[in-house]
Amino acid sequence: MPNIKSAKKRVQIAESRRMKNASVKSSVKTAIKKFVEVDPSTDKDNAQSLLTQAIRKMDKAAGKGILHKKAVARKKSKLQRAFNKAN
Repeated sequence: MPNIKSAKKRVQIAESRRMKNASVKSSVKTAIKKFVEVDPSTDKDNAQSLLTQAIRKMDKAAGKGILHKKAVARKKSKLQRAFNKAN
């Protein structure tokens, strides 16, 4: 544990950011899982809305720097291909 006051503050800030980033990553993963669980061939409208939500969350996370933009692009492409293949 640091002894300097500013270093103690940095530890607190780093911990709060870590928790916030983990929350965002978890919500992105949950959105992706919800889309994957739905069968787009039978429930096209629901699958489209879930895909849109997942893409939106990934884009927001990439904009905040929580996820890398190229990793997000790869995941979005993969989900979109799965949606298009089912239709």
